[in-house]
Amino acid sequence: MARDTRRRKPTTASTAAVTTQNSSIALFGTSADPPTFGHQALLEGLLALFPKVVTWASDNPMKQHGACLEKRQSLLAALVRAIPNPQLELVQELSSPWAINTLELAAARWPGRELVFVIGSDLAGQLPRWRQANAVLSMARLAIAPRQGWPLQSSQIEAIEALGGRIELLPLLIPASASSEVRILPKASEIPAAVWPMLLKHNLYGLATNP
Repeated sequence: MARDTRRRKPTTASTAAVTTQNSSIALFGTSADPPTFGHQALLEGLLALFPKVVTWASDNPMKQHGACLEKRQSLLAALVRAIPNPQLELVQELSSPWAINTLELAAARWPGRELVFVIGSDLAGQLPRWRQANAVLSMARLAIAPRQGWPLQSSQIEAIEALGGRIELLPLLIPASASSEVRILPKASEIPAAVWPMLLKHNLYGLATNP
């Protein structure tokens, strides 16, 4: 039976209090291909909910990437530097195409800390197909950030819970801006100012010729 998602959805204030008390670490890996205002909004939202937020750029085995990992890491680093909060850290050493590897590295790096693995609602349907999905869900609490245009389905929640997942629906609403759309039709209005100079310098995604 599906759980009542409305009953589980916390308020921002209560979530911040709980996570601060538990010293949780929010882990958010992303393709950052390229970073958009959606990425910025999610990172800033996580900072309001968790005492520590860690991010990194990674290769997603289910996607085709438009730039190499090294450049995507640099783009994400520029965005992180533009968010003036010491709670936010880019730890590229956690990067792996497989979430299970990332969580093993995080558990070794921060022993005894509660790990919260963050995904957008657009990835909820994919998670049960991830490598060792049940082990991933046993190592970390799963936090799902709602994205505009990707509503979370009860069947997706049921599939994750069937694998032992502990789900927290974050009280955030992330803009619909998507990296895939930026790659197809580059728009400066979708890209944070801190990321823009590097995109132009390396002519990534054709943005130098598509202002």
